[in-house]
Amino acid sequence: MSQVPPTERFFEDYSAGERHEFGSYTMTETEIIGFARQWDPQSFHTDPVAAQGSNYGGLIASGWHTTCVMMRLLVENWISPRASMGSPGVDEIRWHRPVRPGDTLRVRITVERVRRSESKPDRGVVFQKNEVLNQADEVVMSSRGMGMYRCRDAAPPAGGS
Repeated sequence: MSQVPPTERFFEDYSAGERHEFGSYTMTETEIIGFARQWDPQSFHTDPVAAQGSNYGGLIASGWHTTCVMMRLLVENWISPRASMGSPGVDEIRWHRPVRPGDTLRVRITVERVRRSESKPDRGVVFQKNEVLNQADEVVMSSRGMGMYRCRDAAPPAGGS
C-alpha cells in the first residue's frame, strides 16, 4: 500500500488491492427531507408520517442523497486535488439498505486495477469499488468507479503500459 496520503497521490501511487476507509457523515431528518423535496420527492423521503405506512416503515434518504454523501467523502478524503482529472464514469450503483435519519456513513474504497493510458501518457485510470457503510458496518450502497489521475512523470514506465 502506498505511503503517500491519498490527497497527495499521482497515478503511480495507486496499487491494485489497496483498501482504505474514511469519512464520517451523519444524516439528519431535516437534510433528508430537504434533499428529497428538491430532487426525489417520493413520500417515503419527504413525509415522515406517510413513510411510516410505506414498505420501509419510516423515513429514508434518497439513494441519490447517499450517492452525493459518498461523493463528498471521496472529495474530502480520497480524490487527489493535485492529480485528479475527473472521471469517465461510475458503474453498478446499488442501494443495498435504507439510510435513515441518524445513520452515520463512511466510505470504503478498494482499488481493483490501475491502467496507464497508452494514447495519453500523462494520465492513468484507477478502477475502484466504492462501498458506503453505516454505523453498524452494513453496506448501504456500492458502486464501481473510475478516476483519471495525472502521472507524476508523463513518460511511459519502463517495460510498457
